[in-house]
Amino acid sequence: MANFSIKKVKSTDLELKDRLVAVNRVTKVTKGGRHFSFAALVVVGNENGIVGVGLGKANEVSEAIKKAIEDAKKNLIKVAILKGTIPHEQEGKFGASKVFIKPAAPGTGVIAGGAMRAVLESVGVKDVLAKCKGSSNNHNVVKATLDALMKLRDPYTVAQQRGIKLEKVFNG
Repeated sequence: MANFSIKKVKSTDLELKDRLVAVNRVTKVTKGGRHFSFAALVVVGNENGIVGVGLGKANEVSEAIKKAIEDAKKNLIKVAILKGTIPHEQEGKFGASKVFIKPAAPGTGVIAGGAMRAVLESVGVKDVLAKCKGSSNNHNVVKATLDALMKLRDPYTVAQQRGIKLEKVFNG
């Protein structure tokens, strides 16, 4: 694994917007018949470098979404964003899902599939190219995207870790 640190963030005094990624109806078959419940996958973010994902389960859809939002607020992370895009190409992996994200020129927009798009828009990325390889399971794609975003390093961090000036990072 790369030596990167997870930058946890507290949800207090943050303007977080939530995006519903998926709602699943789950059935438990018992002696008395079928029992339905719902599982909701939600992504929250302030569209300025902070994002979190949560899963909520309940007997009602609205209750499951509420629980998912609360769970997402507990799992917030800080992501490096540079001029509306990401600093460099990065791959992420979770389970059988693999994602590839690549910086794009201004005006390109977010070119990504449904689950990845929700995460990237919530984090505040305006221009990015993304590809999902392997499994397209929503839960795994969202977690693989978060894995890729956590591995991103901005130029300031790289300069600090190497103990060199910022200009030298760009000029090699």
